[in-house]
Amino acid sequence: MNNFYKKGNKYKNVKTKDGFDSKKEAKRFKELEMLQKAGVIRNLTKQSPFNLLPSFKDKQGINERGIKYIADFVYFDIEKNSFVIEDVKSPFTKKLPAYIIKRKLVKFTYPEYLFLEV
Repeated sequence: MNNFYKKGNKYKNVKTKDGFDSKKEAKRFKELEMLQKAGVIRNLTKQSPFNLLPSFKDKQGINERGIKYIADFVYFDIEKNSFVIEDVKSPFTKKLPAYIIKRKLVKFTYPEYLFLEV
């Protein structure tokens, strides 16, 4: 197949063999695992979905899909006594309008969570 048609990752990051979207995300997961083993955090999960807007039908009868945010990691920080939503982002991705809107919606919809970008 011609490489011209080969679709690559839109953000140019390289997926890892263990399923992470980037090397940076895989490295951060290993760090969080060590923090959990040390008792600093607990309940570490990856790729946790958060509903931001349910699906709905508008006045014209058109179905609109809901909006979900998939957090890279969620855990409970024992020192801060708070659940944390953590997202591993590049400086480029942090500036994307769609990401900024979702970040704001997560912070507004889930104020009980501390939102961190790494």
